[in-house]
Amino acid sequence: MTYSNSFPVFEQQPFLRELEQFILTDIGTHILDATRMLFGEATTLFCRTARVHPDIRGEDVATVMLGMASGATVTCEMSYASRVEHDRFPETFVCVEAEHGAVELGPDFWIRVTSAGGTHARRCPPPYYGWADPRYALAQTAGVACQANLLGALRGELPAETTGEDNLKTLQLVFGAYESAARGTCIPLG
Repeated sequence: MTYSNSFPVFEQQPFLRELEQFILTDIGTHILDATRMLFGEATTLFCRTARVHPDIRGEDVATVMLGMASGATVTCEMSYASRVEHDRFPETFVCVEAEHGAVELGPDFWIRVTSAGGTHARRCPPPYYGWADPRYALAQTAGVACQANLLGALRGELPAETTGEDNLKTLQLVFGAYESAARGTCIPLG
């Protein structure tokens, strides 16, 4: 999973400059939560962090490698300091390789499935709301579905997709990543 861009996040949220723990607590919670949703629970974790912007206190780059209970390895790259060809804040790119091919979620919401028979591509953009700030539209759109789910759960209409227990499992990964980065070692998860 890759979330790498050069979006000037500090312009709209200057308090982020002062956080001693930045990218993993900011976007890392979302990336690691999505990783759990897609690939299940992790059994091991290794993390490296860096601070590229000299005028901030915390890390603005992190790479987390997870050993999953399924035996898969998942790498999560997060950066607010990357000048890349597809600089698409706040898009996250995903590439999953398997025995018979790969599936990718790439720039501008393109999903590509590749096998020995070739590549099939389809663009799957999310809905857009006129009230959304174009710079944050993807995140704000995601919030609509999340809030609708939580409201339905509060009304007793359906179970919540995200629970406190589930959030604690994601936070275990976030703070395990900080521990791994500080120690320079792989952390077993239990």
